[in-house]
Amino acid sequence: MINSLQEKFSIPGLRFETTEGGLVKAVIDTPIAKAEIYLLGAHVAAYQPAGSKPILWMSAKSLFEESKPIRGGVPICFPWFGAHATDPKAPAHGSARTRIWDFLSAVLNPDNSMTVSMGTAIDGFSVVFTATVGEKLKMELTVSLPEDASESKSFEAALHTYLSVSDIHTVSIEGLESNDYIDKVGGTTPKTAEGKAIRFSAELDRVYQNTAATCILRDPGFNRSIVVEKQNSLSTVVWNPWIAKSARMPDFGDDEWKEMLCIESANVGGCAITLSPGQTHTMIAMVSATAL
Repeated sequence: MINSLQEKFSIPGLRFETTEGGLVKAVIDTPIAKAEIYLLGAHVAAYQPAGSKPILWMSAKSLFEESKPIRGGVPICFPWFGAHATDPKAPAHGSARTRIWDFLSAVLNPDNSMTVSMGTAIDGFSVVFTATVGEKLKMELTVSLPEDASESKSFEAALHTYLSVSDIHTVSIEGLESNDYIDKVGGTTPKTAEGKAIRFSAELDRVYQNTAATCILRDPGFNRSIVVEKQNSLSTVVWNPWIAKSARMPDFGDDEWKEMLCIESANVGGCAITLSPGQTHTMIAMVSATAL
């Protein structure tokens, strides 16, 4: 597979590699940014603009095995989020994370950014993931329902973005101060807006609904802000597992909760998307960093 991919998509700054576990990844290395994207799950596993620390976080315990999700980077949750509504045996966050996607295209843009696309078909939907790697990481998840589909269908989706931080105790997130949220720690409790930036002192798992707001992660330890912008997304999920949950996850280091958090651009729950036959929906998330 590596040779055929390299021959078909032979452009400067792009190469394909096979990992020890047999997974294939696209490695992007241009003058303005580096990234790694696995065909398993169309999963962005690394992103680093030139002159910057890595933006995305990856667990040292991630399995990197076929049919198992990668822990860190940007998993694609689709066509449901969390547990399946009616089938407790179905995989968490849908099947998109654990299937091999087709590599569709690669283009080196005039500004030295690179755009790559991967695609698959899931539960009757056609799904294309496009990543543009440059001064920003732009991710587009396009879901289409074929014209010959027999009826409308709904789906949930999230770009489950893991961000690298210096110390979870000192960072904050701005942009969601005025939004109510669902608190998923210990249940699904609705809570009212707090009117202040999000800070972390325990496990945090919140779903903010009906918001298209940009989030800004302030990280004084790394002297940077990470900006998460989005389009056609009305849910934002914020997550850190803290101590006990980290210890329960086999693909997550016991102390790694200190160096990561998730800001996920999503459409979940009451913000799920319904498509009629022939319709298409594209959700976009853009991640970038600036100095404090």
